[in-house]
Amino acid sequence: MTPALTVLLCLGLSVGSRTQVQAGTLPKPTIWAEPGSVVPWEAPVTIWCQGSLKAQEYLLYKERYSGTWNRQPELEFKDKAKFSITHMTDVHAGQYHCYYRITTAWSNPSDPLELVVTGMHSKPSLSVLPSSIVPSGGNVTLQCVSWTGFHRFVLMKEGQRQLFWTRNSQQAPSMRFWALFPVGPVIPSLMWTFRCYGYYSNTPQEWSLPSDPLELLISGVLGKPSLRIQQSPVVTSGQNLTLQCLSDVSYDRFVLSKEGARDLLHRHGWQSQAGLSGADFPLGPVGPFHRGRYTCYGGHNLSSQWSASSGPLDILVAGQFPYTPSLQVQPGPTVAPGENVTLLCQSLSSVDIFLLSKEGAANPPLRLRSKYSSGLYQAEFSMSPVTSAHRGTYRCYGSFNTSPYLLSHPSVPVKILVSGSSGHHGPPPTISSPTAAPAQGPSWYLYVLIGSSVAFILMLCLLILFLVRQQRRGKCRKSRDADPEPKDRGLQDSSSPAATTQEETLYAAVQDTWPEEGVELDHRKNTQDEEPHGDMYAQAAASDAPPDVTYAQLNHLTLRQKTSASSPSQSGEPPAEPSVYAALAIH
Repeated sequence: MTPALTVLLCLGLSVGSRTQVQAGTLPKPTIWAEPGSVVPWEAPVTIWCQGSLKAQEYLLYKERYSGTWNRQPELEFKDKAKFSITHMTDVHAGQYHCYYRITTAWSNPSDPLELVVTGMHSKPSLSVLPSSIVPSGGNVTLQCVSWTGFHRFVLMKEGQRQLFWTRNSQQAPSMRFWALFPVGPVIPSLMWTFRCYGYYSNTPQEWSLPSDPLELLISGVLGKPSLRIQQSPVVTSGQNLTLQCLSDVSYDRFVLSKEGARDLLHRHGWQSQAGLSGADFPLGPVGPFHRGRYTCYGGHNLSSQWSASSGPLDILVAGQFPYTPSLQVQPGPTVAPGENVTLLCQSLSSVDIFLLSKEGAANPPLRLRSKYSSGLYQAEFSMSPVTSAHRGTYRCYGSFNTSPYLLSHPSVPVKILVSGSSGHHGPPPTISSPTAAPAQGPSWYLYVLIGSSVAFILMLCLLILFLVRQQRRGKCRKSRDADPEPKDRGLQDSSSPAATTQEETLYAAVQDTWPEEGVELDHRKNTQDEEPHGDMYAQAAASDAPPDVTYAQLNHLTLRQKTSASSPSQSGEPPAEPSVYAALAIH
């Protein structure tokens, strides 16, 4: 056997060997186990026995076991000896004493050490009543429950000293076995983490697996955080839901508590650059079991001190009742600022409470008790005076007093428009001071952009129309210039050499019968088609010629002239020279 006694052999004391020990002449030693006397199955444990510096031998004795002494004559330490168990089993469970010897004298036996092995049975569950959030100095009751018929339950407080309390089990009508352990008053300076076990009375050192740990949170010591939700607190089944706990105190961890629930959700905290700490609690796809009132707390690692409770947040699950209420706006959906508006929620089915929710608002919905009138359950939600903050989309729901967090299907949405207001339908703007400028939405930019676009399009259309018209007129002018003049109109110009001069004028004899045979003014050409220097003018002048002849000064570049034989004058005498006639068409 090695001096360290790495394996604890069969221990005990026979009657014969007991008579060989002269016990009681020396002070008793001290016995303990490391890391503790409650040892999981197959885990190592060391039993220490401390006596005197003059001790020459140590003995370890296990009660109710027929075997021999476990002796350690060669000591590694002068005043104590250790006995190691490398793999804890039910064989090693029991009560132990130790002795030491100086020369021929033996010490009195040490106090008993009860070595317990755990993991022999299925684990129980541990809960707290009324809540694991306990104010400083408060009292709670812990409940250990199991479907296994244990005779006794053990409550153990974790820490440097393993404290435990034992209670007889009781059987509930549901065939469960349970025991209650009152705890308190709790103080913030200590850690309050517990586990419970169950065992049978015939094997008191063979315990079950431990329950999950339960930590009591001592609240109200530190500053409270805030609990919020990104979307509306009215949710539907299948929708994803995440709650966020925030604080300006640098907390290391956060917990989320639901009213009436025994379990807490724990999350490690994160730190933001803005100096805030927080934690996100994703609750997954929403179901009816997510309904209820939530609060959150912040705390530090390795401390039982926690913050005060955040404000409550109610999560409402819609679509849980078969009926659908209706929603009406009176006098109408479009109202002016300062006027009054009423939203009337009605239902043919029995309803205890009506709730009015605004789309996109994180605030809790408004609640009103229903009134029965004319065969309908109804409630009137009045808004007065109306401001731009009231614009938005509204829905109403029905609920019952027995299940206030479960709602009916939503009504058809109703939209309230505030005349003279613009912008989006989000939450109302926050005014920081009386002199703050009124909030303006971005829609006036849209109006300016639309107006500018319309004006630009109109100008572009006019420009395109003008260019098309000019192009068509140019084509018409070219076609007329290319076509030959009809023969009855005569030659276009005189063969006189003076016709090549742009500003040279011609004098034509115009008879007093000019509408038929005289000068015809051609108005078929628009003035826009004329050449820059093609000004046409007719100037009637009085001369010494006979009164039946009128002279017209004409610009030869704009007139189509014809030379014809001189017609006989009224007197019957032929003219001395041929006359030049300018045909002016007048229409």
